[in-house]
Amino acid sequence: MDKGRLEAFSDGVIAIIITIMVLELKVPRDVGFAALGPVVPTLGSYTVSFVFVAIYWNNHHHMLHAAKHVNGKVLWANMHLLFWLSILPFATGWIGEHPEAAAPTALYGVVCLASGVAWLILQTALLRLHGEDSVFAKALGSDVKGKISAVAYLAGVGFAYVAHWISVALYVLVAMMWFVPDRRFERAVHAELK
Repeated sequence: MDKGRLEAFSDGVIAIIITIMVLELKVPRDVGFAALGPVVPTLGSYTVSFVFVAIYWNNHHHMLHAAKHVNGKVLWANMHLLFWLSILPFATGWIGEHPEAAAPTALYGVVCLASGVAWLILQTALLRLHGEDSVFAKALGSDVKGKISAVAYLAGVGFAYVAHWISVALYVLVAMMWFVPDRRFERAVHAELK
């Protein structure tokens, strides 16, 4: 199957996810910068979540650039990823409203971890479809950052009940680690074209 519909649908869902998150931001009733104080945690959680979604969108684009085609398993794996990303606005809103509470901080980490696992499932489905000798497989490599991210999210979930700020720091650290888009797929595709 052609991958165009999967890419277009994913782009649309991701755009809606970002739209839902921004619509949850409430404008302060008072004027002046002091009125922003109470909404700083919500703005912070929105910012981290926006970066998180942007990272997935960038890397999704690069990964699918290396994919030649998709099948039913890839379509379902992609839907699984989109499901977890679509839960992010809820987790973002909850942690924004209760930035020092354990449960919202842990849930945010669970959603991040589940999104990461869904990403790995999507990569695996594409790898199986394209084969071990494909450009896709060569570009994928060992995915060390993906494994480090999963461990950091898991640790963040645990730390939510000990010191929430450590959890938040871990979530931000993972976002910073992925801020520069993963260029493995882009390099592999360009190398194949030469």
